[in-house]
Amino acid sequence: MPISRNMAGTVFVAGALGLTLTALAYPAMLGVQTTSSSPDRVIANTPYGPLTEADRDFVVKVRSAGLWEYPLGEIALKKGSTPEMREAGKHLIVGHAGLDAMCRKIAPELGITLPNQATPQQQQFVATSAAANGKEFDNTAANIMRVTHGQIFPTIAKIRATTKNTMVRQLADLANDTVLDHITVLEKTGTVNFDQVLFQQSTPPKLPKDQLTPPAPQPGTPMVVLTPRPDLNVNTAAPAATTSPAPSPAVG
Repeated sequence: MPISRNMAGTVFVAGALGLTLTALAYPAMLGVQTTSSSPDRVIANTPYGPLTEADRDFVVKVRSAGLWEYPLGEIALKKGSTPEMREAGKHLIVGHAGLDAMCRKIAPELGITLPNQATPQQQQFVATSAAANGKEFDNTAANIMRVTHGQIFPTIAKIRATTKNTMVRQLADLANDTVLDHITVLEKTGTVNFDQVLFQQSTPPKLPKDQLTPPAPQPGTPMVVLTPRPDLNVNTAAPAATTSPAPSPAVG
């Protein structure tokens, strides 16, 4: 049985509140550093088209992104010091609930195991933001998320352009619209330091693989669910998750 979302696992608190964005661990967003040995290698032939390592990793990465951005959205609703920051929090919650629902729907069809926790690095992003208050919270959270969203955006486009799997293609469509929406509302907060963000997007650090990999779920553990919030009434401009796509006729 699914369980409601909470911050599963330990969150590692990052240093002093006075750290500048430059001193924060650069958000090497999921998808920037390839974890596959051969991304184009077909690992399964499904009714929806061949599934490559890159396809599989993309589904896992979308799920993992929601496991830290959804709770950070909840924090932004409470700690955001401006209406714009609180609005961004709403979009994070609504957007990732929709992406999570699609990930949980297609993963069993494609034989993909989803994580129940974000990566250690992503958990630290949440802790670093949550440790700040007022304008400092706005600046820290908005800039971390603007870096990570800017990094994953071209990865989504590449998956959308190259995947032969209709389910992965549908997830990429929704992810593209959702990430663009989140980039837009984060920029509307007026706190994004574009010079620093663009530098960090293009020069992510090389971190140990275990910092960038979500832990495997324990056998028998109920799946964490990012709960939809229709009460937030947010117009994300992104299409709602649709029914499963028809099997691909191209599969032999």
